[in-house]
Amino acid sequence: MAAQSSNILFDDIFTISDIDKEGKKFDRVSRLYAHSKNYDMDLTLDYNVELFPLKEGQSFALALASSLTKGGAKGDDEEDKEHDVWRPDSKRRGLDDDYEYVMYGKVYKFDGASSEIVTAYASFGGLLMSLTGSFRHMTSIVLGDPVFILLRR
Repeated sequence: MAAQSSNILFDDIFTISDIDKEGKKFDRVSRLYAHSKNYDMDLTLDYNVELFPLKEGQSFALALASSLTKGGAKGDDEEDKEHDVWRPDSKRRGLDDDYEYVMYGKVYKFDGASSEIVTAYASFGGLLMSLTGSFRHMTSIVLGDPVFILLRR
């Protein structure tokens, strides 16, 4: 899929294969397991079931972004770049306007199971994500960098 913005690090459509297969540990949080349509990626993601209810077999769009600003690349007027984009009363429209569920976190680990297949791990305030697949589709995801995850049905 072509990235709609230079801030988009990864995007694809995922179909949920299982939810809470190891049992439910928290009232408002579930862990989904999904496979992507275009890039043959596997995803494990913790999410708030009250804010974003999902069902097994359902598909959703996922994007990882370095910023919520639309169209801007890193280095574009850094001071103004993130200023108030996320605020509800802001006049500026960000990537979050196109999605139903957004979390902010950090990429904290990379595992290379083989030279071709890697897993990126991110934490969004304790809600975890792992994304596994060809390193070619994750070249923009950088260890230690902050990241936004954006989801829509």
